[in-house]
Amino acid sequence: MIEEVYRRIAAHGDNPVFIHVVPEEEARARARAAKGPLAGVPFAVKDNIDVAGMPTTAACSSFSYFPKSTAPAVQKLLDAGAVLVGKTNLDQFATGLVGTRSPYGACRNAFDPAYISGGSSSGSAVAVALGMAHFALGTDTAGSGRVPAAFNNLVGLKPTRGRVSTEGVVPACRSLDCVSILAKTCGEALQIMQLMQASPDSTSFGNPVRFAVPRQLEFHGDRAYAELFAKALSRFDNVVEIDFAPFLEVQKLLYGPWVAERLADLERYLPDMLPVTRQVIEAGRRYSAAELFKAMHDLETLKAQCRGDWDVLIVPGAPTIYRIAEVEADPIELNSRLGRYTNFVNLLDLAAITVPAGFRPDGLPFGVTLIGPAGSDAALAALAAKFNKEPDIEIPSLIRLAVVGAHLSGMPLNHQLTERRARLVRTARTAPTYRLYALEGKPGLVRADAGGAIELEVWELEPREFGSFVAQIPPPLGIGTLELEDGEQVKGFLCEPYAVRGRPDITQYGGWRAYVAAG
Repeated sequence: MIEEVYRRIAAHGDNPVFIHVVPEEEARARARAAKGPLAGVPFAVKDNIDVAGMPTTAACSSFSYFPKSTAPAVQKLLDAGAVLVGKTNLDQFATGLVGTRSPYGACRNAFDPAYISGGSSSGSAVAVALGMAHFALGTDTAGSGRVPAAFNNLVGLKPTRGRVSTEGVVPACRSLDCVSILAKTCGEALQIMQLMQASPDSTSFGNPVRFAVPRQLEFHGDRAYAELFAKALSRFDNVVEIDFAPFLEVQKLLYGPWVAERLADLERYLPDMLPVTRQVIEAGRRYSAAELFKAMHDLETLKAQCRGDWDVLIVPGAPTIYRIAEVEADPIELNSRLGRYTNFVNLLDLAAITVPAGFRPDGLPFGVTLIGPAGSDAALAALAAKFNKEPDIEIPSLIRLAVVGAHLSGMPLNHQLTERRARLVRTARTAPTYRLYALEGKPGLVRADAGGAIELEVWELEPREFGSFVAQIPPPLGIGTLELEDGEQVKGFLCEPYAVRGRPDITQYGGWRAYVAAG
């Protein structure tokens, strides 16, 4: 695989896909030594994501620096055995959806070099489409991982905000940035995300899934894209039309007041930027703090308007595609058109996946995007896999676990949950039928006829992680079923009654944390 990847990198050397390429012998050595679920699989990383030993440029040479450490998302893939082959080209500072805004050159579409690749994760998309990497990482703030996927016949998975760490990622719009995955299949994209993710999925859909589609569709005269979208839509059942106007209002905020966030991080580099990049980011000066706060309040109102009686929103990956020459002649307007179906997603804290959906008569790809609520990444990937005629993706149901002692947040054993990517769901209390005892260094919870409500935390984790967690629990503790104050029943720590004989009854403290604080 490594040999073939480097052959293709050389064969497509006239397309500025990479900014930095790992020496082939180094990649071969890593592949020979690789272990793990991705052992020997070649991948690429967008050059606004840190990799130790390689410069990070964000497509701006004067910005370039050598990071001391590798971004956690990348490191997890390296630890899983994946082999990095290079850092890819991008729209400068991840500002653009076209792939032409780079001093290293405009990436060309994998299917027709006269057309744009899409951006800002341009090099990452083209690298996968042309076989120069098996998968690649991009970033996605306004559609930067989804638009290039649609234009190059790929899957583009944009996780829920915070699902994958953005530590070591050059900020575009810090509060909205996501690390995205570009791959050939939905199953592969989901596997990569799950290897990188900091927390498991938490949202699934009903049966049947309720789909929605915008009433106000726009293709800017591209009849082929319109026909392909209609054809794709016919493959979904239970679809309703919804008013797209609130989503378009949200979209305007991203390159309205929110562009000030880009300026806040990148202002000092304005003199070194390409003119088009500088023009976009300097627009942040137009907005006052008061205008930004007003926009934040408006966003909350719009979020409520965007919610509806549906699970998944189906939209085109992009309304149309342009030639490189067309974009160079009108860089701002044509770029903004491409974000119609993408710009609102991160502001609304939604998950999204773009999947191939056919070709225009001229051979250019088209994609559709499925959008769902935060935490629905795996459920979306499963739906997209069916659309893409892939094998079914099995989504594990999550197990809720109540902890009452040393596994609480901030307590000594909490790391046993966080290292298993468990997610804190809520704090709660048991039903008033439990007693709490102080054992050596830990509490013992016992169900009793008369007791009190004991403070606890409810965490959520995948079955395989739950199994490994339970395996390390020492006696006399075990896992049973706890009844919470609101009637919910969850798995949780219980103690065998024999172990609490003669031990202090600390039920009156209401929880282990209060007992420890009392000394």
